[in-house]
Amino acid sequence: MEDPPRAPAHNPFFRFVHAVQNTIDRPVTWFRESVVTPNRPDHVYYHQKFRRVPTIDQCYTDDPVCRFEAQQQFNRDKLVDGEIVQLVRQRLKECIAYEIPDQDRKCAKLKEEFDKVSESFCMKYADLGPYNNVKDAYMKQKHRMLWERRHGKVGTGMKIEE
Repeated sequence: MEDPPRAPAHNPFFRFVHAVQNTIDRPVTWFRESVVTPNRPDHVYYHQKFRRVPTIDQCYTDDPVCRFEAQQQFNRDKLVDGEIVQLVRQRLKECIAYEIPDQDRKCAKLKEEFDKVSESFCMKYADLGPYNNVKDAYMKQKHRMLWERRHGKVGTGMKIEE
């Protein structure tokens, strides 16, 4: 990579400084561009992507490896969902702090988004206890879906039989 064209340095001191800088910088730049960058991996360890594994409802009852993988996927999903809730909560708090006299109007969209995200997090993970597992979460989801089929959406009151 060549340096951009510069105006010629008329001062001998500036020519000397430029020559010293080129003496030090050129080999370092060449080494980085020729050796380091081509041999660097494309991904970083903290951006590791795990493949999606079968969920607990797709595992056989006598397959402990599948159940373990489903549990690990559930734990990762719970951590990610918790971070999403924290992120949206932080955005809402910053919006409220920044738009203090008018926060009800200007932060309404963030408030709705936070309510939706926290509701879905609580719907999936609340009331599971500290030692929650994927089987309990699946049973909770199944019971909620049966309730909604019989009585309507949770929180809207019960359906009136006709």
